[in-house]
Amino acid sequence: MRNVQGRSLFATRATVTRPDGSEIDWSARRHRKGLAPAPLAQRPLRRFRDRARGASRSSWWMGGLFATGAFCFALGSLPLFFDHIRADVVAWVFFVGSVLFTSAAYLQFRECVAAPDTIDPAAPRRHGVHGLIGLRARSIGWYATAIQLVGTVFFNVSTFAATRADLDLDQQVHLIWVPDVWGSACFLIASALAYAEVSPHIWRRPRGDVGWNIAALNLLGSVAFGLAAVGARYLPTTGEPANIALVNLGTFAGALCFLIGAALLPIESAGARDASRR
Repeated sequence: MRNVQGRSLFATRATVTRPDGSEIDWSARRHRKGLAPAPLAQRPLRRFRDRARGASRSSWWMGGLFATGAFCFALGSLPLFFDHIRADVVAWVFFVGSVLFTSAAYLQFRECVAAPDTIDPAAPRRHGVHGLIGLRARSIGWYATAIQLVGTVFFNVSTFAATRADLDLDQQVHLIWVPDVWGSACFLIASALAYAEVSPHIWRRPRGDVGWNIAALNLLGSVAFGLAAVGARYLPTTGEPANIALVNLGTFAGALCFLIGAALLPIESAGARDASRR
């Protein structure tokens, strides 16, 4: 193994020589997703034009759940929707979206936990309890997926509390806004870790790497969610959010970023399989 790249204790990318003398580009993201390492000697793929029919089933499930959850958040933040729909219905749309996020986040966490213990792509993935929950202390992807999963649970608490109409101001602050802030913080940390996993240099995009596009979009989306949480701070004098326009704009922009990133998950999977065959 040479040209090892990474952040602190985490190896995120390396050039590996196989027993037959061929070289592959190994990455931590592809490894935890069960995608075969890409050969070094290959033509750049026009991945965005590739059809995703060769994508793995897990990427379809994760992409579909994340995309549908993001659509719920985007829909609920549109004035054309919430101005004409009852407030309780809008609140339930957000809650359903948060549950879909949690389902997708758990699948992503499980995917990381079940990753093989060696870099051999043919090695068996973990099964049983260790394939459902577990600690991967040397995997930056584990920390990213675990923290994101915790963040989605905070969003579950926040959005469910918002469906109740009998909360006083103090309860709204502690049951809606505070979990929203914690959830947004978890998303921001998780997205930063996921971005560090695929980007050896902060501003340099690895050539032909769809995973980088997904991580960058998720990071932008998390920043937007964070701004929405800041705007949602309750004013003690009126009991209203401090900046409702920022709340709606940040939520919509963040959801749109996650929606596009989710749509790219099957394309990433199909592109990696195509590269492996080449």
